[in-house]
Amino acid sequence: MIKDWLKEYNPQSNQEAFDAMREIMQEIALAGLNRSGFFEKAAFYGGTALRVFYGLERFSEHLDFSLLESNADFSLEPYFESIKSEFAALGITVNIKEKNKSIESNVESAFLKSDTVWRELVLEDIAPQLGVGTMPNMKIKIEVDRKPPLGFETEEKLLLRPFSFYVKTFTKESLFAGKMHALLFRKWKNRVKGRDWFDLEWYIKKGIALDLKHFLLRAKDTNDWNRDDISEIEVLDLLTQKINGISVQHIKDDVVRFIPNDDALDIWSQKYFLDLIQRLKFS
Repeated sequence: MIKDWLKEYNPQSNQEAFDAMREIMQEIALAGLNRSGFFEKAAFYGGTALRVFYGLERFSEHLDFSLLESNADFSLEPYFESIKSEFAALGITVNIKEKNKSIESNVESAFLKSDTVWRELVLEDIAPQLGVGTMPNMKIKIEVDRKPPLGFETEEKLLLRPFSFYVKTFTKESLFAGKMHALLFRKWKNRVKGRDWFDLEWYIKKGIALDLKHFLLRAKDTNDWNRDDISEIEVLDLLTQKINGISVQHIKDDVVRFIPNDDALDIWSQKYFLDLIQRLKFS
């Protein structure tokens, strides 16, 4: 069954096959969470949500979730067995491990807080288990914000594999707010995330409006904005400053391994992004 799913992607390289397999594994994990009632308490957001449910043309690595109501005592532990059982039903053995928070907060995650709970889904020797040839071990981070900035909108979206089920996910507009917050306020000192800029381009080209209310709540939550309001002009000013400070080559280098066709990056330049943001819509 999984080999048939993999064929649907028609991968043209080992990297494309790995990315496709990881996405299949992400969907199996979502199925396990669904069976356990996880989406009664949480909603899916981030790049993988945008990829799986809204057609973003790049792969994404992690599964990010926000609780629907703040709960500092929330734990992922009760959902582990359901995730493992979903994989076991397809002949796959997985482990779920806790990682070192200090390393993650300094390197990978922009806004990892003390009230964020996260684990890593580890799939070792995945290729021999499935008979799909050579493939490295796979790790998928599962992160839940237990005390999130609220004010986001959600909807139910349908997945068809490994069976038909619904996932509660942020709307495109609220997802855009999270992405805009990440793009403008990541605390990485010497790194850039080209995926942020790829997603920004995607949102604007699709005509998706930025959920300004939720963006403001996120910016206040991380102490990156200290007023109770923000205007469209101020958002554009923040974007302009950010664009003027980026290395376009660095953001291209970051995103290229996540997309099937890097020709789409040829037009990228500071001028292009400055012109692009003039088409940004707000809600």
